[in-house]
Amino acid sequence: MDRIEVNPAICGGKPVIRGTRILMRNVLGMIAGGYSVERILESYPELTREDVSAALDRRSGGR
Repeated sequence: MDRIEVNPAICGGKPVIRGTRILMRNVLGMIAGGYSVERILESYPELTREDVSAALDRRSGGR
């Protein structure tokens, strides 16, 4: 299952982690800011390690 969702009815159609309103760009911004995956998971306990990996994969052009 794709963990990244784009739906015009959710957050204006911006990519989010499926089942949440957490923007993919927020997760990527945290990574860019030096946050570890563990710190992201502490900040967003509803996310999984696989969700964070999916955001990184999607950013690099993966699917």
